[in-house]
Amino acid sequence: MIRRLAPSALLVLLALLTLPFVAHALSRPVLALAGEAEALGRLFHPGAWLANGAIYGHMLSGGVITLLVPLQLLPVIRRRAPRLHRVSGYLLAGLALVTGIAGLVYIALKGTIGGPWMSFWFGLYGLLMILAAVATVRHARNRDFARHRRWALRLMVLAVASFLYRVHYGLWFMATGGIGVEDFHGAFDRAMVWAFYLPYLAALELWFRRARRLRPA
Repeated sequence: MIRRLAPSALLVLLALLTLPFVAHALSRPVLALAGEAEALGRLFHPGAWLANGAIYGHMLSGGVITLLVPLQLLPVIRRRAPRLHRVSGYLLAGLALVTGIAGLVYIALKGTIGGPWMSFWFGLYGLLMILAAVATVRHARNRDFARHRRWALRLMVLAVASFLYRVHYGLWFMATGGIGVEDFHGAFDRAMVWAFYLPYLAALELWFRRARRLRPA
């Protein structure tokens, strides 16, 4: 009984843990439009309506998909509400597409505060999210559910990666006081621009391979 309920409990816990991040992502664009100086920050550029729209669209859609991931993975929803699972899946993929495209538009127009190094790895992150969103939907529509499941899991890893990026920083500050953090140009900063998503994708691929090896012939 406990083993059966544990995955669902962990997913609910994940959803609760993401709430502060999601609230920040959803509220900052609204506060920026209201002229709140604290919400404008370094991401806002006066007169650059396309760049501003892209970054705040990126934040809004990114916040929603972060919250959708644990709900989409809940076994009870897949089992008892398959239509809701499909609708929320299409919503997640569509918003992931918006998140990736909007992020790439902003990077192309304004770069990132960490310079070319951050721009490259964040750009790769956006491209991978777009690829995963498209592949997830394509395989679902083709009823190739094995490939659909693998791409959906890749997409979900990417969707929560922005949250994990913040978690990494929080844990690092707790452990070291911020060694290697220098306004997004320090050693830790330069590692985190790829470490918030690539190791998790690599671990997922290893899990896929192990599952294939253990599958009966």
